Amino acid sequence: MVLEHAGGLTPVLAFGLVGVLGVGSQWLAWWLRLPAIVVMLAMGLLAGPVLGLFDPHRDIGPLTEPLISIAVAFILFEGGLTLNFSELRDSARGVGRLVVLGGPLGWALSAMALHFGAGLGWQSSAVFGGIMIITGPTVIAPLLRSAKLARRPAALLQWEAIINDALGALAAVLAFGVVLVRHADAEFGVALMHFILGIAFAAGLGLAAGLGLAQAFRRAWVPEFMKVAMLVVAILGVFALADTALRESGLLAVTVMGVVIANANLASFDHLRRFKEYATVLLVSGVFILLTASVDLSALGQLNWRAALFVALAVLVVRPLTVFLSLAGSGLPWREQLMVGLTAPRGVVLVAVSGLFAERLAGIGIEDGRLIPPLALILVIATVVLHGFTLRPLARLLDLTVARTPGVLIVGGSRFTRSLAAALGRADLPVLIADPNPGRLWRARTEGIETFSGDILAELAEHVVEMMQYETVIAASDNDAYNTLVATELAPELGRDRVFQLRRRKYDSALYHLPRTLGGKPFGPDKGHDELERLADAGWSVRCTRLSDEYDLHDWRAGNPQALLLGAIAPSGAVRMLREDSEPKVGPGYSLIALRPPDAPDADIDAAGASGKAGGDSEGMSQ
Repeated sequence: MVLEHAGGLTPVLAFGLVGVLGVGSQWLAWWLRLPAIVVMLAMGLLAGPVLGLFDPHRDIGPLTEPLISIAVAFILFEGGLTLNFSELRDSARGVGRLVVLGGPLGWALSAMALHFGAGLGWQSSAVFGGIMIITGPTVIAPLLRSAKLARRPAALLQWEAIINDALGALAAVLAFGVVLVRHADAEFGVALMHFILGIAFAAGLGLAAGLGLAQAFRRAWVPEFMKVAMLVVAILGVFALADTALRESGLLAVTVMGVVIANANLASFDHLRRFKEYATVLLVSGVFILLTASVDLSALGQLNWRAALFVALAVLVVRPLTVFLSLAGSGLPWREQLMVGLTAPRGVVLVAVSGLFAERLAGIGIEDGRLIPPLALILVIATVVLHGFTLRPLARLLDLTVARTPGVLIVGGSRFTRSLAAALGRADLPVLIADPNPGRLWRARTEGIETFSGDILAELAEHVVEMMQYETVIAASDNDAYNTLVATELAPELGRDRVFQLRRRKYDSALYHLPRTLGGKPFGPDKGHDELERLADAGWSVRCTRLSDEYDLHDWRAGNPQALLLGAIAPSGAVRMLREDSEPKVGPGYSLIALRPPDAPDADIDAAGASGKAGGDSEGMSQ
């Protein structure tokens, strides 16, 4: 049969199924607002051990293990590529302590928890204990975004995850190397020397490859269209060469290469970063499906109460103790230490790397290594579910959130943007006006509006502005090119449906037409910056009017024939800017944002207290 091969799927169909399940799980998780790892876990287990539709070792065969190894190498390279030391700034001291002190301490405590809690032997405990310091950078980022955590604890958690993403694999490589030395047929001294030379060779190879690529890219020895291809080939070559010298040392080599490239200050780095983000989504999805589909349910059945004891020790003892001992005397407030100590979600990298080393341990005769994958799955499930439901309430309890409602970032200081910011502020939304010219912000500051003087795309903004607080961006400066640049740069981070831009001058001219991939979504009336400024100078102002069951959009249009519709605020606080000629899908509880003439009523009747049809403006909303 076409669909079957040796009692299962054909390799081609199996590859297709992995892609559909992996990326489909990521999309479904995004749609349902769930942690992606939970959905991928369910899909992999359902397709693999539960229904038996897919078995990687049966359907793909001996290529399964090399595929996972190469995918893990790309994932760890991505982790290294994210490690730009210049971005640490005020979190450097805390992150340094969490890595330099917390890494080895967490490794030792995790190994003890595995040995005394889960009952693993010391060899398996040492290898898996090193992997356990990985705190899941692919999981922590969406959790931090959802919790709206303050900058410093968020930076501590995110940078610890990024750095330990690489160091955890390195710790596992070192521990596994020692295990191999102990099991080697050669003399201990010879095997140890081979191990040390292999590690040195891998680190040197990664350093040399990273410096060579950076030099080649900087001097334009590689054309732009070949840079991504060259990067992929370099990762494969460095990994294979280092792995040939010492098994699994290729993971160290590609991580070092990623760190070097991340700190090389390349002009094309953003292009490379986009590639690694897309590649990571594909590879993380594929690896997780392969690993979960390979899970032996009988191995899960071998877990008993000691597995629960191990998880409890890892979450409630090992992690808090590691953080408190590492940050003792650092000067960080106790609330931030507690927040970091109670937050350590594990993710895909942990499962991927642990599955890889479990196979290696079992291959040299350490049978309890087969318990590592199910233990890793249990730990991932427990931490993702626990932190997914408790991180935000805990952050609020400790008063470490930046805002409870999504904020709006307005680029450009003008009379119009000040009026818009004031109206959104009266609707209890966090608002920030950013402008490179400080002279355009002084009046906004005197009106109590939060401002940032500088380029919102500059490196300084990353350390000064709580970007996680803002969900919507409105580019409304007097410079069309700058508005387009801001919208284009921030769209991949926030989503193109949340980045808006004023109408450009001569936008209808073929000479000034831009591709759809550039700029943000247009909003408001068919007017540019100068026209809106003239209206603001004439006394027009932005007001927010709440809709109700008695006062709908039709009533608002009838009562405000001259008003220019700009957008709407959902009951959740989410802001969506609109075209003036559009028909928004709004209902009771929504607030319309509009530019109204000076002769409009100062305040409508509050819908909650009206006997007839009426609406309430933003002043009424904030009272």
